[in-house]
Amino acid sequence: MRSTFVASVAALAVAAAGSAHAGAQDDAGSRLAAPDCVTFSADWRYTFVTNGCSDTHTLKVVYRDGTDVPCRLAPPQALITFPGYGTSGNEVLGVALC
Repeated sequence: MRSTFVASVAALAVAAAGSAHAGAQDDAGSRLAAPDCVTFSADWRYTFVTNGCSDTHTLKVVYRDGTDVPCRLAPPQALITFPGYGTSGNEVLGVALC
């Protein structure tokens, strides 16, 4: 019974972590955060950024450990792929304008 409870809690934690970043922007550090119409969804392998705005934006994902990734041009309604947060405990903080 206890192992079933622990497995259920672990599964819920993983599911919540995977969907917690979709939608609103978190703190994107010292950079200018992207507008609210830019959303992202992050997992360990990929971070998907969607430009739901009517304007083109140049965007970059901001990571807790300071990982630097190149800026990418995102036309309206584009889905852009960035690296995920990896397996070493890093985290995607948000999306910033370049």
